[in-house]
Amino acid sequence: MKDTLPKTHNARTEAVKAEVERMLKSVPFRSFVLALENDDLVPVKHPENIAFEPTNGDGKSVTDDFYMIADKLRVFNTFSAVTSVALLNCGETGN
Repeated sequence: MKDTLPKTHNARTEAVKAEVERMLKSVPFRSFVLALENDDLVPVKHPENIAFEPTNGDGKSVTDDFYMIADKLRVFNTFSAVTSVALLNCGETGN
């Protein structure tokens, strides 16, 4: 089977994705923001606003792509481009 992951896919990428999955499952849900390597901030205000392939049984991903919708913002990116994940402060928005 051909490896479909980008060369930048590594343990850090898996850790970022695992943190996003953890934050999406938290009860109650709390909005958070993804900081991207190009300095963009992508707010995740509702768990249904982000979509990606879940990890398989061994904790590995087939792809690190994610899709995000927030207000008028539409994002397609990869978890390898995420530099940090943090709770969204009241009044903070993505650009």
